[in-house]
Amino acid sequence: MTQQTVLFERRGKVALLTLNRPEKLNALNYATNDRLLHLMDEIEADDGIGAVILPGAGRAFSAGGDIHEFAQSVREGVDVAVREFVRRGQAMTSRLEAFPKPVIAAVNGIAYGGGCEITESVHLAIASERAVFAKPEINIGIPPTFGGTQRLPRLAGRKRALEYLLTGDSFTPERAREIAIVNSVVAHDDLMDAAFDLAARILRHSPLASARILTAVTRGLNATIGEGLQIESEQFARMAATSDIHEGLDAWIGRRPPVYAGS
Repeated sequence: MTQQTVLFERRGKVALLTLNRPEKLNALNYATNDRLLHLMDEIEADDGIGAVILPGAGRAFSAGGDIHEFAQSVREGVDVAVREFVRRGQAMTSRLEAFPKPVIAAVNGIAYGGGCEITESVHLAIASERAVFAKPEINIGIPPTFGGTQRLPRLAGRKRALEYLLTGDSFTPERAREIAIVNSVVAHDDLMDAAFDLAARILRHSPLASARILTAVTRGLNATIGEGLQIESEQFARMAATSDIHEGLDAWIGRRPPVYAGS
């Protein structure tokens, strides 16, 4: 039986997607990228799932792109390499970034290259004390290709990002928190509990409101303040047409916990 490159498990309203190539440090081969995109499509269509948690199997989160597979694409020519490797990886991280349900990376170990780029792209991230990060693409003579040259400067600032992009040096989870790649660092044995606790704190609220916030923030980051305020207004208008807004207001006025229908 062929090993699934990404495992799917449903725990209540949370989808647990585990990168599952532990013998390869969860290197992101084409099959892993494609399966992750397929599962994200299924999760988006499932109204019973409200959040996603993404860890890695074994001792790594992800060591990055599968270099052996990538090298074969390079041998076949620039067009093939761009189509099979770059566009595929960018599609995956862009999908995670714009996903309408909260995605939480649970970074349990090595997060190099594409693994770091996944962490940069998701909405929220918690790192184990054993995690280690790097942007090592320069060591094989390429720039990052899954969005790392664009997202890391936006998160960390230009100079701090360039230090890691140009040196390939690794850095600690505490440093990753300082430069806004992860939200928090926890004891290794507490990582999954912390991720599920964060998901639970989000899921007590209206899933529609969460989706509107995610859309407003994701779209607004690349807009002027005026354009961003218009996006914010549009997202409020979409929310104002739902029953959840009335439930939230009635519950607050009535001093009771809200019960959201997601409609």
